[in-house]
Amino acid sequence: MDILKAYWRMEYVTSPSDGDAGHASPFAELPRAGNDRKALIVHRAKHNYLVLNKFPYNPGHLLAVPYEAVPELADLPRPARAELMELVVFAQDLVRRAMHPDGFNVGMNLGKVSGAGIPGHLHMHIVPRWSGDTNFMPVIGRTRTLPQALEDTWEVLRAHVRAETKDN
Repeated sequence: MDILKAYWRMEYVTSPSDGDAGHASPFAELPRAGNDRKALIVHRAKHNYLVLNKFPYNPGHLLAVPYEAVPELADLPRPARAELMELVVFAQDLVRRAMHPDGFNVGMNLGKVSGAGIPGHLHMHIVPRWSGDTNFMPVIGRTRTLPQALEDTWEVLRAHVRAETKDN
């Protein structure tokens, strides 16, 4: 029998959760890292940024994240809320041009009981979907398969971000 190894999952399983004593939100730390490629930040706007999900459901799974760590949409100032939605539209357009998905799942998990892994710092998921992209692995093996490395996805998306900014 072949054994499928997902050693990268240990980083997710053992990482401190938002709200753990002494641990800041990783979403607050990423923009200060000084290296957008290493942090997987694809695009920065005034109040929010786009980052590849480090533990994606599909290649191109982006997160639109406010720089300000707040748990609820109502806590986010109006300009940041409006920009967040515009960033979701930008993200979909970017992924459409770069990766040609058939559709998207877009949404938020607000609060720990809703499934938020970082409940103190809201973020919007933009997940590209392709016909037939789901297989038996998530259902039977509780394992996700990704056909592209995060670093490669970052390169593809950043090339399209650069093209977009040159056109405008």
